[in-house]
Amino acid sequence: MPYRILAINPGSTSTKFALYDGENQILAKSLNHSIKELSKFNKIMDQFEMRKEEIEKILKENKIDLKSINAVVGRCGGLPPVKSGAYLINDEMIDRLVNRPTLDHASNLGAMISYSIANEIGVNSYIYDPVSVDESNKIAKVSGLKELDRVCLTHALNTRAMAIKYAKMHNKDYKNLNLIVAHLGGGISLNVHEKGRMVDFVTDEEGPFSPERAGKLPSKMLVDLCYSGKYTYEEMAKNIRGKGGIVSYLNTVNAKEVEERINNGDGYAKLIYDALALQVAKAIGELSTVVNGNVDAIIITGGIAYSKYMSESISNRVKFIAPVEIMPGENELEALAFGVLRVMNGEEEATVYRETDLIKA
Repeated sequence: MPYRILAINPGSTSTKFALYDGENQILAKSLNHSIKELSKFNKIMDQFEMRKEEIEKILKENKIDLKSINAVVGRCGGLPPVKSGAYLINDEMIDRLVNRPTLDHASNLGAMISYSIANEIGVNSYIYDPVSVDESNKIAKVSGLKELDRVCLTHALNTRAMAIKYAKMHNKDYKNLNLIVAHLGGGISLNVHEKGRMVDFVTDEEGPFSPERAGKLPSKMLVDLCYSGKYTYEEMAKNIRGKGGIVSYLNTVNAKEVEERINNGDGYAKLIYDALALQVAKAIGELSTVVNGNVDAIIITGGIAYSKYMSESISNRVKFIAPVEIMPGENELEALAFGVLRVMNGEEEATVYRETDLIKA
């Protein structure tokens, strides 16, 4: 019998979860939470019981016996820098997420819900490739201003999953490849994988703009704008994350709508969309230098990778570096489940989360 794994991915206004028997998905649900429903809770962590109960209710309605589950895995964000791969959830991790999260986000509930359900049925619970995965070299942390180190916060879960999947598709060992992976979604980030480690990165704060994030901005002009008196701190933060990128130019975050406007002859929409493609291509070129141009493949993933227009625009600019593979979609639940499946099959080892180990690292 294959291992049965429950994967949980809480977002700001939704809770997605799926049940897998081995690599076969047998149930998948996306529960949407209204603003009215969420407004009852003062803090994100206060939503724990509500979200957990809704998951268990759906499982019961589908006649899934909790005791048939062999492992539970949740998405997680708010940890200090960690290595890639699986971590066993324990009290120490939960204490960090509840009391001292590095990122206050609904994804932290993934670890809490997974830990609670797993403890009830007597199995292990895990997180896998949280956004704080950081395997970069010291040289990659240097920013140009002593007070500010570069911080690796990227779409590690999906980018690493697609890198491993690419290797498997081509009958190669991930640990023998140099890959550049670009995640194109509501935010855009890129990683370069050198022989199984994500050694450098471009975050959504220092690279291409995206549907609602501004990306890299001219620093002197940004400082001037911050001190112009025109905006509060909160308004400027929102301008960069939430009102930046495509929406600031075209008043939409919908890439499909942008392409419709381009098809209808909107030259300005084409200029902005092409600029996004150019910025992604430039970031890929930048990361190729980290491995001295020895790149085995470039992978384009995320929701916007479904766009033939965008994928081809980027590919045409970077295919001279290495072959380009389009692997669209977020794939987060699959990435969580398949990661833990590799642990249970003995292909990978899970790390026990200890704060002291992280400090030493």
